[in-house]
Amino acid sequence: MVSRACSSTQSCVSIPRVRRTTTGTAASCSTSCAASSDQRRTAGLVVFGLTPSVITVLAVTVLVGAAVQGLVGLGLGLVAAPVTTLLAPQVMPELLLWLAAVMPLVTLVREHDSIDWRGLAWSVPARIPGTAVGVAFVAWFSERELGVAVGLMVVVAVVLTVRTVRFPINRGTLMVAGFVSGVTGTATSIGGPPLALLYQHRAARQIRCTLAVYFVVGASLSLAGLGVAGSLEARELRLALVLIPFLVGGFAVSAALRSRVDPGHIRYGVLTVCGLSALLLLVKSLTG
Repeated sequence: MVSRACSSTQSCVSIPRVRRTTTGTAASCSTSCAASSDQRRTAGLVVFGLTPSVITVLAVTVLVGAAVQGLVGLGLGLVAAPVTTLLAPQVMPELLLWLAAVMPLVTLVREHDSIDWRGLAWSVPARIPGTAVGVAFVAWFSERELGVAVGLMVVVAVVLTVRTVRFPINRGTLMVAGFVSGVTGTATSIGGPPLALLYQHRAARQIRCTLAVYFVVGASLSLAGLGVAGSLEARELRLALVLIPFLVGGFAVSAALRSRVDPGHIRYGVLTVCGLSALLLLVKSLTG
């Protein structure tokens, strides 16, 4: 296009209209808009800063952990916690607490007729003061000191149990297990082994459903405490909702495998999970 420029002393002269700036601006805008659109499309594939690949790994981890817990009564935290801490530390520990509260409910839908209510009547109340002591320990001792102490304690308990030392289930041992579980669960996120070691000689069905009730209460107490402290956010709950189908899938896998697993092997499975959790905690504490 051509514009006409005239003055009082000069005749009109044809001046070409410069379009490079407009074209360049349009091109720049086009590039910027395309990039913005790509970012929006990418953001749609990300859940609270987690890429699809990370979410996929977490989903597989939850599925495997749920299968282990469905077989032996605990294990979701052991399998999922290290991976989640490594890949998505920003959602810890709230994400696993939500999952830890849901997994036992799935277990109880299938198995709820062998719950040791008498044992829970002593172990659950003992967890409350144990939780308070755990909070105090967090303030008094470093995470490394707590991790080493608890890890060594669980390893010793597993070794003693493997060497046929059998802990009786009575009022005193139940209260001690509940209290210690409250301390360790609050201070180090490992609260299952004390009660699991106590129940290892019971029927596999009773181990699973009794621990399920205990874990529901424990996770609920932890979530309530975080809520009072104002530490709960919606993102972890939403991510947990995304992962729950994989949790249910893992439980379904465990149900399919249960008929093929010798009940006598469940005890060794419990001991293995407890021992691995202790070793994991020791390694994390000594190298962290």
